[in-house]
Amino acid sequence: MISSLRQPSISISGSDVVLRKRHATLIQPQPQSFLPLLSRGKSLRSVVSLKKPLHLACIGVGNFGSVEKFESDESFGKSDLVKCGAYEGDRSEVEGGGGASSEAAKKVKIGIYFATWIAEAPKTDLEFWKTLFPVAVAHTIGHVAATVSMSKVAVSFTHIIKSGEPAFSVLVSRFVLGESFPVPVYLSLLPIIGGCALAAVTELNFNMIGFMGAMISNLAFVFRNIFSKKGMKGKSVSGMNYYACLSILSLVILTPFAIAVEGPAMWAAGWQTALSEIGPQFIWWVAAQSIFYHLYNQVSYMSLDEISPLTFSIGNTMKRISVIVSSIIIFHTPIQPVNALGAAIAVFGTFLYSQAKQ
Repeated sequence: MISSLRQPSISISGSDVVLRKRHATLIQPQPQSFLPLLSRGKSLRSVVSLKKPLHLACIGVGNFGSVEKFESDESFGKSDLVKCGAYEGDRSEVEGGGGASSEAAKKVKIGIYFATWIAEAPKTDLEFWKTLFPVAVAHTIGHVAATVSMSKVAVSFTHIIKSGEPAFSVLVSRFVLGESFPVPVYLSLLPIIGGCALAAVTELNFNMIGFMGAMISNLAFVFRNIFSKKGMKGKSVSGMNYYACLSILSLVILTPFAIAVEGPAMWAAGWQTALSEIGPQFIWWVAAQSIFYHLYNQVSYMSLDEISPLTFSIGNTMKRISVIVSSIIIFHTPIQPVNALGAAIAVFGTFLYSQAKQ
């Protein structure tokens, strides 16, 4: 049983005298007092303020004898005691009390915390966003070009061509930035270039727009990496927050171009066409793609903070293999043995490149 007592202007002193006067019928003289007696020579000081509501809760009953007969009127005598606990109105529960309702409330609160888990906001300034701008431009071009490529050719073919990104990285760094690399790095480019060329020549559904989209994506991501390394030195931003800021700025850059090139009219027409050809599940496919694609990129950036470059390169190679193989199986993409050999050579060359750069 819980009762509420609201007396905003009074206070309870530490003496049992006040309690005896106000509750003479319930609390007997000194043997039943819970509060210590104060010296009569000293003034009484307030120890509990009732500026806030005071809730009283029955915690236990004791009569120094049998508690089983407590419900009987005859058994409840002068020696019986009722122990109560009090807590202010802004407290969540009685100290030491607990209960099923409070435990359920805690679980609900924890569930809300997990459902709305938000990362700590990064500390950024104008200089940070200026440095991030060229990275976001390259990031936007790379993703748009890759999307265009996958709309024209098989997903597996796009990723085969994208496995040639290390070749672009070496060439751009060598002729644009003037960097030099060990001989093994240059040698590792041979299987990459040769494998991609073999896969492109033997591709059954070759499309020039799809091929160029994958190539432009490679080049854009190389410049993105270069801008990131040069501009983000000394910036204390975690991988997850960095990718979040990059995505936000990329959206700001892409939106006006999307409106100018396509516009709401084309979006509406494309949406209706997709619904008529695929059905209502098209909405769920778009939602799932957005979530998993974002998680894929976010986890990739977060991994750079936690694992070694060697482990990351091995994981990146395995990712290429899994994407190519799974896309062939899921979409039933026809592939010739020579085409598969070219893909394998290109991916293996990418792995050799990552080892040569260690």
